Amino acid sequence: MAISMEYIDKSEALASFSEVYQKYRGPFTRMAISYVGDKSIAEDFVTDSFVAYWENRSRLPQGTNIPAYILVSLKNKCLTYLTHLRKEQEIIDSMKSQYQWELDFQIASLEACNPQEIFSEEVWRLVNEAIRSLPDKTKEIFLLSRMENLTNREIAEQLDISIKTVEFHIGRALKVMRVALKDYLPLFFLLFVK
Repeated sequence: MAISMEYIDKSEALASFSEVYQKYRGPFTRMAISYVGDKSIAEDFVTDSFVAYWENRSRLPQGTNIPAYILVSLKNKCLTYLTHLRKEQEIIDSMKSQYQWELDFQIASLEACNPQEIFSEEVWRLVNEAIRSLPDKTKEIFLLSRMENLTNREIAEQLDISIKTVEFHIGRALKVMRVALKDYLPLFFLLFVK
């Protein structure tokens, strides 16, 4: 009874793969741990790299350096993981920076807040000038919103316009107010931001 060549080739490939696995699994895992810092992730990457070689072995050129192929696969998995971690960290840092900016702004606004200024004639003169400078429709909508405390829906129904139109005019008026009260920013938020 003759043994087929196909069986011998597969058997030799399996023996060769087994030797490479036994010899390099430990060092490859230690290397991956040194980069990713997590043993279970490193072990998964090593296993995935060996599996990738085994699944692609028939497509590789004869004489391919098996440990080098597996190491390149492992390197790429570690690089992808670390790049992902770096992007996550950049997002976290950006969020922290934004939060820090908002906190600094809030502290500065409160420190700059002078209750005497809130009720000063100068502030109300600026507010009235800004309101008078608004286009008629914007002025009407702004006064209904901020002085009569109507909701956007109530204003839209009362004036027979869309809610989007109401939002547009309020946004336009708030920009004018923000500029008019630039030296009194805490007042702007106190008086006009809902």
